[in-house]
Amino acid sequence: MIPKDAAMLLSFINLKLRDFYPSLDAFCEDTGEDKQDIEERLAAIDYHYDAQKNQFH
Repeated sequence: MIPKDAAMLLSFINLKLRDFYPSLDAFCEDTGEDKQDIEERLAAIDYHYDAQKNQFH
């Protein structure tokens, strides 16, 4: 289960992407999380996924 708070979600997702997953797609496939939901929640606090860096910034 991922954090509901957007700031906590940002930290959680970037940690998982940095340490365990080669992409956001791989994270979502492995965990069953909805990629669009994650991207929308983080876009609401002005963070967007950069596939080349494999992180939200």
